[in-house]
Amino acid sequence: MSEIIVLKRGLDVPVKGSADLRVSKSMTPATVAVRPDGVKGLLPRLLVKEGDRVLCGSPVIADKKNPEILLTAPVSGTVKEIARGEKRKLLAVLIEADEKQEFVEFGAKDPAALSVEDVKTALLQSGLWPVLVQRPYGIIADPAAAPKGIFVSAFNSAPLAADTEFTLGNQVAFIQKGIDALAKIAPVHVSLDACVKDSAFARLTGCTLHRFQGKHPAGNVGVQISHISPICKGETVWTLPLHGLAAIGKLFATGRYNVRRLVAVTGPAAIEPSYVETVPGTPVKDLAPFYGNTPELDRFISGDMLSGANVGEAGYLGWKDDQITIIQEGTDKELLGWIRPLRFKQYSHDHSYFSWLTPWRKYDMNTNLHGGPRPFLMNDGYYAKVLPMDIYPVFLTKACLAGDIDKMEKFGIYEVLPEDLATCEFVDPSKIYIQDIIAKGIDLMLKEMA
Repeated sequence: MSEIIVLKRGLDVPVKGSADLRVSKSMTPATVAVRPDGVKGLLPRLLVKEGDRVLCGSPVIADKKNPEILLTAPVSGTVKEIARGEKRKLLAVLIEADEKQEFVEFGAKDPAALSVEDVKTALLQSGLWPVLVQRPYGIIADPAAAPKGIFVSAFNSAPLAADTEFTLGNQVAFIQKGIDALAKIAPVHVSLDACVKDSAFARLTGCTLHRFQGKHPAGNVGVQISHISPICKGETVWTLPLHGLAAIGKLFATGRYNVRRLVAVTGPAAIEPSYVETVPGTPVKDLAPFYGNTPELDRFISGDMLSGANVGEAGYLGWKDDQITIIQEGTDKELLGWIRPLRFKQYSHDHSYFSWLTPWRKYDMNTNLHGGPRPFLMNDGYYAKVLPMDIYPVFLTKACLAGDIDKMEKFGIYEVLPEDLATCEFVDPSKIYIQDIIAKGIDLMLKEMA
């Protein structure tokens, strides 16, 4: 049995709205969106036009820099619309789905009999290659790169996150086949939740298992990498979500591109939160039974409430997400604000209110910041209490603000993505958008280091 890595720092946000462990709906939406903006580093080139017929697995978008990298259709149907934004930027390809789904047949393959190039070719042709994320920078993996390892987190510690034991516990055989395939490219590391007894994923072989115990962001693969094999300058690693690993296994087992997944519909504003079986690109509007008749009062987030994308009611489930969070927009203003002595309905990380006396309580949170941006708190230890990584979050953030590449390298830009500092942003009394600053710092690194 692998050694348990105990993380003493972190924060579990006590928010209401976790999904019941039941599937309330299984659907194929009438219209599905293929969005290139969910794949960082992809320069999209359109391969279809309105009216074209596509199958599940048909190429829809290619990367201009590397035409072998494809985004493929998650459903079969007809291209209904090419959505564009300013300067004709490609926003989405909308596909009107068939009632009966048809698939491109890639052919089942045994990973044990394949070479490294055979595995890469299968992933590229099927459109599953973009599920692989390369660190540093969180960009699409380079097929020509040689990563020192491939890392997968088999649990998610984010607020109200989908329970992977429930969503993927019955797909261990596919996950195993995915590991067998990726192990041809580089050593595979899978991190488990040490608090889960008899985990379905503890039976996986052909990979190195690690067990983590701690509060969020213990489930973030970036935090896990920092404790298993930190990324140094010049090194690369690849990561992918567990449902992406299952999709790779299904490709080799069945010869089909199948990205259907269980999605947790969660949040304090959700009605009877539970799970929905669907595909990425599902319109938020198709989840109307979960949020009632006043959508203008809610924020719809693809992902978790700390690091997900605000997609709005007109948006779509993200390419790599297995969670939708519905939370009220906080537009109200409080009389006297934080100086009120009794605020039993408010949560405070640093004991400003009496929430610390009821650690078991869950709160009906909204998006209200309770104040505006102000000078950055200089106490790095304050943020380090919720970040179990060996970096200095304040100094890294200030280096990104200044655009100082040398200091960004010194303070750990190679090890992090914005999501890894989400807890720092949540507790930040200065109301600074730390994740946006880190994202801009990464964009600067990509531009200057290219």
